[in-house]
Amino acid sequence: MDSRSVTEDTQDFSVTSLGSQLDQITNITTTLNYFIAGIAAISLLVGAVGIANTMYMSVMERTKEIGTLKALGTTRREILELFIAESALIGLVGGFIGVSLGFLLSGIIGFILSIVLTDIPASTYISPFMVIASLIFAVVMGVASGI
Repeated sequence: MDSRSVTEDTQDFSVTSLGSQLDQITNITTTLNYFIAGIAAISLLVGAVGIANTMYMSVMERTKEIGTLKALGTTRREILELFIAESALIGLVGGFIGVSLGFLLSGIIGFILSIVLTDIPASTYISPFMVIASLIFAVVMGVASGI
């Protein structure tokens, strides 16, 4: 007898194991991590090019100042150190902006997750080590871009 057009050959349900669900979640998380890493790499490249361009324009606009400094006895190394310090400062400011936006976005995501996932406690944690490492990395990238 045919009940609701379902025969014994028709599969009207499926069974998935906890292991296969865990594998799917792991695959999705890995893909998401690669996507975020790609966005971060593009952002890093854009930031590095921006700092390099800013420093190039700074040198071009300050040729008279550089000439005056050289006339006063400043060595090429000291002038280079001046521009490297400026590019490090630009990187540090960019790092602070990035870390601040990260804190803000993390808080917003944590708030949204606490509303959406009422059964699961959701909280965000930002490691102080990662904040310091991010700022150091921003300064290093600023210096590398300024050279």
